[in-house]
Amino acid sequence: MKVNLSKKKILVTGGAGFIGSNLCEELLNKKNKVVCFDNFATGKRENIEEFLEDPNFVLIEGDIRKLEDCLKATKNIDYVLHQAALGSVPRSIKDPITSNDVNVGGFLNMLVASRDNGVKRFVFAASSSTYGDSESMPKTEGIIGKPLSPYAITKYVNELYADIFSQTYGLETIGLRYFNVFGKKQDPNGAYAAVIPKFVSQLMNGESPVINGDGNYSRDFTYIDNVIQANLLSLVTSNEKAINTVYNVAYGDRNTLNDLMIYLKEYLSDFDSKISNIEVIYGPNRLGDIPHSHASVDKARENLNYNPQFNLQKGLKKAVQWYWRNL
Repeated sequence: MKVNLSKKKILVTGGAGFIGSNLCEELLNKKNKVVCFDNFATGKRENIEEFLEDPNFVLIEGDIRKLEDCLKATKNIDYVLHQAALGSVPRSIKDPITSNDVNVGGFLNMLVASRDNGVKRFVFAASSSTYGDSESMPKTEGIIGKPLSPYAITKYVNELYADIFSQTYGLETIGLRYFNVFGKKQDPNGAYAAVIPKFVSQLMNGESPVINGDGNYSRDFTYIDNVIQANLLSLVTSNEKAINTVYNVAYGDRNTLNDLMIYLKEYLSDFDSKISNIEVIYGPNRLGDIPHSHASVDKARENLNYNPQFNLQKGLKKAVQWYWRNL
């Protein structure tokens, strides 16, 4: 899907991270000026290495926890795509203070800096974790439950702050509740790696992946290109109904972890037939995990013309090719 967006100056916080670096790439391809703001706590230099020679790309090393860094980064910026955060439910359970400092304190700094520097629109990464213990399916934006982790609290607080900054200061905001995003440049390593790259890496190494629980927990896995589309549409929309609100960003489908494993083994077996015989290990359920996640994307379709092109299988085929070449 084509989105016309060019010759703007756009700040991507967390621009060296998985989602941020994919956004930087697409914005540069569309001939925008891109400022990447990252402290490399979880972002990686290799994710943005290819952009450093581009005259339209500027890297600012800094920390969203420092207001002066945020003010510097937002100077002369048209739009902000705020992706910087400490992700991971388990990380927030282990260290809630740092998660809060970055995700709440840092978020507030970015809102203040955007307000003070006259940013036109602030689009931010929200999270499906906000749905908490709500059992309603599919998830619709207006019905949320009680948060199940410190991380979920921080992402909900982001939405509340954004709403207040819209109402009080007139800053245009759009929150995008991402559902289990995957794709190229997603890190398979470390204690808090996302499930898809972690499983891919283990299968490629001939190791048995460990699924938390019986594998029947389900997720609305969302390929990175769907997420890029939602961000670009959020920047260009002139529909007044579309701003100062939040949207689910997903495909609008449900797959269990067992389904995921079947697809991964099938697609990776094209590269190495032995992978199809690797056994899967089942472990205990993980603290703070939501059992099922399935998004309604009707609101984004209606207000933003969001039209996701990649279901899990189609996205996995592309992602697996990238992982095979790059891991």
